[in-house]
Amino acid sequence: MSITEIRCHRLTAPLHTPFVTALRRTEHLETTVVEVVDDDGLSGYGEAPQVWRVTGESLAGAEACLSGPLADVVRGRSPDDLPGLGAELLDAVVGNFGAKAALDVALHDLAARRAGVSLTAFLGGSTGAQRVTTDVTVSAGEPDELAATATKRTTEGFTVLKLKVGTDADNPGTDVARVRAVREAAPGARIRVDANQGWTPAQAIAVIRAMEDAGLDVEFVEQPVERHDVRGLATVTEAVDTPVMADESVFGLRDLAAVIDVRAADLVNVKLAKCGGLGVARELLERTRAAGMGTIVGSMMEGPIGVGAAAALVAAVGTSHVSDLDAAWWASASPVVGGATYDAGVIVLPGTPGLGIDGLR
Repeated sequence: MSITEIRCHRLTAPLHTPFVTALRRTEHLETTVVEVVDDDGLSGYGEAPQVWRVTGESLAGAEACLSGPLADVVRGRSPDDLPGLGAELLDAVVGNFGAKAALDVALHDLAARRAGVSLTAFLGGSTGAQRVTTDVTVSAGEPDELAATATKRTTEGFTVLKLKVGTDADNPGTDVARVRAVREAAPGARIRVDANQGWTPAQAIAVIRAMEDAGLDVEFVEQPVERHDVRGLATVTEAVDTPVMADESVFGLRDLAAVIDVRAADLVNVKLAKCGGLGVARELLERTRAAGMGTIVGSMMEGPIGVGAAAALVAAVGTSHVSDLDAAWWASASPVVGGATYDAGVIVLPGTPGLGIDGLR
């Protein structure tokens, strides 16, 4: 059996609510889906989201990479040669991790379909449908807006809220009021905050200590400082009691080694679109655990294909904390037929072969 075609599809879907962070505001899910077809006519799917402010990748760039040098690697090859293909994809071009992850996931999806098992089972997890708990993001805003959103989300069944902060660099102390408003509105929820690189180390320490002094019971603080400032991240981690998570500071294995070397964080957020595929993501999780650090798997405004692949990885290998896989939930309607769905704060993975995607809308 061999791979005969690599097709790219551009999907756009409106969000039911604007998604706002310290880095960006978006009202649409924009993604490139790659479809890999074998000579039996079976298809596997993967996707590369457009995330200018984090990965720097565009839809046009991902499509060029997928239909050019990455397609050249896999065309005519056996879809069952995943280790070899995965290694060659990582070396085929510099960067372009979203595109690499998309094709890697598509190959895994196709291989799992050919084996007649779900992607979770293919990755070593249990067979049958799986349920993976996720948090939900509370977009950046004013305290009263955040409180109303927190109340709505908990009423909808979410038990873990991820609050976006760090949007007001000139007055970071307002973030304490935002977290307090959410805590008062959702006293039973688990609350985590994500600054998306929005603070300096000094600001981060001051804000986190203020949240601690106020007894706001924050589970962890994600990426408080600029991604390349690993020393600054370590300074924050050392200075506060609240666990600190690295996200944008860790794309791949070299970044993780740098974080581990200076113990710059207590946890790491692993994302397929940052690291380039399921194999690298699994190794990142394993090395992070071996270093005695916590783990979650995150998403970057992907649809059900990317989120389904990430959730399958969580279902197969586990994480220390509830993962951050709400991205596809924000779409007003699914751009695909089949695949992962949401049941309140839980992702439901079908037990059908691969990702369970029956086609694109």
